Amino acid sequence: MITADDLFLFNEGTHRRLAEKLGAHLCDDGVHFAVWAPSARGVSAVGDWNWWSPDADRLSARGSSGIWEGWSGHARNGQVYKYAITTAQGDVLYKADPFASFCELPPKTGSVIWDLAYEWGDDEWMATRGERQSVRSPISIYEVHIGSWRRSRSGPDRLLSYRELAPQLVEHVRRSGFTHVELLPVMEHPFYGSWGYQTTGYFAPSARYGTPQDFMALVDALHQSGIGVILDWVPSHFPADEFALASFDGTHLYEHADPRRGVHPDWNSLIFNYGRHEVRSFLASSADHWLRAYHADGLRVDAVASMLYLDYSRKPGEWVPNVHGGREDLDAIGFLRQLNTGIYADHPGVLTVAEESTAFPGVSRPVHFGGLGFGFKWDMGWMHDTLDYLGRDPVHRRWHHGELTFRAVYAFSENFVLPLSHDEVVHGKGSLLAKMPGDDWQRRANLRLLYGYQYALPGKKLLFMGSELAGWREWDHDEGLEWELLDDERHAGVCRWVRDLNVLYRDEPALHELDADPGGFEWVRSEDADISVLSFLRRSSSGRVVLVVCNFTPVPREDLLVGVPLGGFWREVLSSDAPQYGGSGVSNGEGVHARPVPSHGRPFALTLVAPPLACVFFAPEPGSGSGDTDGDGDRDRDENSDSDGAA
Repeated sequence: MITADDLFLFNEGTHRRLAEKLGAHLCDDGVHFAVWAPSARGVSAVGDWNWWSPDADRLSARGSSGIWEGWSGHARNGQVYKYAITTAQGDVLYKADPFASFCELPPKTGSVIWDLAYEWGDDEWMATRGERQSVRSPISIYEVHIGSWRRSRSGPDRLLSYRELAPQLVEHVRRSGFTHVELLPVMEHPFYGSWGYQTTGYFAPSARYGTPQDFMALVDALHQSGIGVILDWVPSHFPADEFALASFDGTHLYEHADPRRGVHPDWNSLIFNYGRHEVRSFLASSADHWLRAYHADGLRVDAVASMLYLDYSRKPGEWVPNVHGGREDLDAIGFLRQLNTGIYADHPGVLTVAEESTAFPGVSRPVHFGGLGFGFKWDMGWMHDTLDYLGRDPVHRRWHHGELTFRAVYAFSENFVLPLSHDEVVHGKGSLLAKMPGDDWQRRANLRLLYGYQYALPGKKLLFMGSELAGWREWDHDEGLEWELLDDERHAGVCRWVRDLNVLYRDEPALHELDADPGGFEWVRSEDADISVLSFLRRSSSGRVVLVVCNFTPVPREDLLVGVPLGGFWREVLSSDAPQYGGSGVSNGEGVHARPVPSHGRPFALTLVAPPLACVFFAPEPGSGSGDTDGDGDRDRDENSDSDGAA
């Protein structure tokens, strides 16, 4: 199974399909085993079929490659195994297979021989996903932790399986209008409370929720319903559990030996040695495996900032500079560039997303232009600034207006995703609703305003599960979401608002087509700090335009003059203050007629009302541009309009 070319590419650090070569693979008359352990004195495959005897199925070294391989005619599908590795010092280590395609249910730690055969039904999705995932496409992501999205009706402590989850998740995501689901790491992990970010099984979906085929069925169901699947993936660090990668062959094989580079100070975990060729092949093959075997549509790479900087979370003297005396981890940077180049070459149409919290340049720029090659980057700065701003009492917001407008300085320096993720609703931070100031009504109005503002700005969208329910309780991985809240009209209204935002965002090219192009955004009134109002235009490539007005105070702003590029009738398309969302119902009726009054550098103007703590979207009616108006100088509303202001 392992050719000379495989060995060469593996040792060179450029092999991207090791999942097909290393690990345990069923063959006609048994199982082929292969593992990398270059410093071992001997390696055996031990498991259910040979009474876990290190003397039964010894593997042979393949030259100087560091790979040991062998065959057992007695091993069968579904049996548990490990590798018995005799170190150079004569100790015997029992290690799980780094390339295992399935693992025992934690807290057990064995690997499982498994056939990954599955009959997919998502051909249509796979053939068209590229056009649904480009920088010009509407991408709104629903972030999900599988273990706590919903618990079984048979008991709150029983986790739903992948197959049980599938129809319920598909229905909710479709009804809510999201284009993608992003799953917190499904890769096997020993500690459930790590949410998957302390990965030990880099090629195996967690057995907590079923078999590999069960996970494939979940992805398949989402695809057949037109929903993309992004997987969180963690190449930044791994736990130090003795059964897994740590000191794998008695040496620091996957990790750095020097703790100043090999131990992560934040999580007390181990850091991959990105300068080692075989480690790069291992990680690149893991990424390829999820995209190839499980039809994942993208990978969100966790904690990229911790990979890029040698001094990340370290004090002076606790880190080692690079060869140039700098703080950048040149090996990690080289690995990320190689990783993204390989992914986009092998899997056209997928996307990679970096969770990167610094100003490192070119994260989402092509490698041949000096970038890291990611498709998108999380805009952590927007998230922090916006939540800080909205967490303040409205009376103080006028002094912090720059927290909203600053993003325009860098908004098009990367291809951004605007995240309101799980990290913002854990560890005592409270739910998004709980962060909002004011009384009960104002808190929900602020929350609807937050979501409207997020969807109005350039950038793809991400919302963590449960945020659409507007719950008071912060996320708890040991409990399901508060689905009973939807019986309360106040919470159901927020959920409807998220749904309608998703529909508008998806259907309106001006709100997504130029997300990464400065031509897609124009300020109209950005300096109204005294009244805490923002207004701006979004444009499509064809020139279609949408006006957005956000009022960050609980006071309606009457007779607000806003310059627009076109005359005619501007329809109020969506307002977070509409009664069906829980709002007060202040509206512009069906819309407003533009008058030929030059304003804010534009030839026409609207005189409108900005509802309290609300985000409102306006769009010109087809054929607008003549500037027809009754000329009476008053706000001109349709007398037969709906009172809630929503189309």
